[in-house]
Amino acid sequence: MLPLLRHTAWWIRVFDFPRLQIVGIMSLVLPVALVLGFWNRGWDSRGVVIALAAAIVYQLVRILPYTPFVRKQVGDSTAAGHRGHVSLLMMNVLQYNKRADLAMKVIQEADPDIILAVETDTWWLDQLRPLQHTHHYFCHEPLDNTYGLLFFSRLPLHDCRIKYLLDDDVPSIHTQVELPGGSRMRLYGLHPKPPAPQEAKTSTKRDAELLMVGKEIDRNDEPTVVFGDMNDVAWSHTSELFRRVSGLMDPRVGRGLLPTFHAEHRLMRWPLDHVFVSPHFKVDDMQRLPYVGSDHFPIYIKLSYEPHDKHIQEANVEEADAEDHAEALEKIKDGFEEETEDEREEANHPAPHKKLIT
Repeated sequence: MLPLLRHTAWWIRVFDFPRLQIVGIMSLVLPVALVLGFWNRGWDSRGVVIALAAAIVYQLVRILPYTPFVRKQVGDSTAAGHRGHVSLLMMNVLQYNKRADLAMKVIQEADPDIILAVETDTWWLDQLRPLQHTHHYFCHEPLDNTYGLLFFSRLPLHDCRIKYLLDDDVPSIHTQVELPGGSRMRLYGLHPKPPAPQEAKTSTKRDAELLMVGKEIDRNDEPTVVFGDMNDVAWSHTSELFRRVSGLMDPRVGRGLLPTFHAEHRLMRWPLDHVFVSPHFKVDDMQRLPYVGSDHFPIYIKLSYEPHDKHIQEANVEEADAEDHAEALEKIKDGFEEETEDEREEANHPAPHKKLIT
């Protein structure tokens, strides 16, 4: 029941994540309750059984769109050849992971046009720098606070900028990419802080950062891709609100969960690394890539730029209403207010290890 609350406290929002695990546990508990005769012990016990069954159904309904049992929100590519195709790879390397050899092997085998590596410091920049021989366009911001990022592109970049939307130590990528054929797409690479006691006590700024980008996208009709480690699951209220406000679509819908975190715990996995696309694109390939020594698996997607089918794809876009836009603006406002409070706290109790960026 906790995720139904709109409160942003980390200990509430964390229950957005393990829906599949909750289903698994309840699916074990329910038959045990029936075997133990709960149904025959009066309405109090029957209520427990009914609540368990209802919770299983509710959780499955939330997960169902991210399975192959529903229609794909983003269609499969129908374009022949490679003209208009663009491939992207998103990788959270885990800053303290030293298996750069595994990361390079996976990148080289996937051979993407665009690479975003997050949790990257200067050591990781040195390890991945050889990619600049094949990906001549790059925009880096290595940091030692687990929020650094490295961005490599084989395709020309235009007006590539590193921005700090809310936190002064959490960067994001904002650029235009020139596609084969000369068209341009707008690209955003994000990695907001997760709602966790050691990172952020609430999801307020994570939600605000995502929705700030969503509102910016809402104001244009350009081919657009947003990707990164969002530290949020696809089925959360914020992710769904972002899709409605931005008009973007989730290629996972109808294709599968592709859980990327936690790479080392098979029973505790959920999708944290995402790609959202505008109706200009279809999917040629999408897959989770092999283990690279990190707590995240990389995710790879190959998109096909097919603007002639944009009007068909737009039928699959979830539309935002006035209430959605009002909620998005309120969440963005809350994010800036929380940032102001954090700045006051930082001024009163400075953290010597924190790198401040202006």
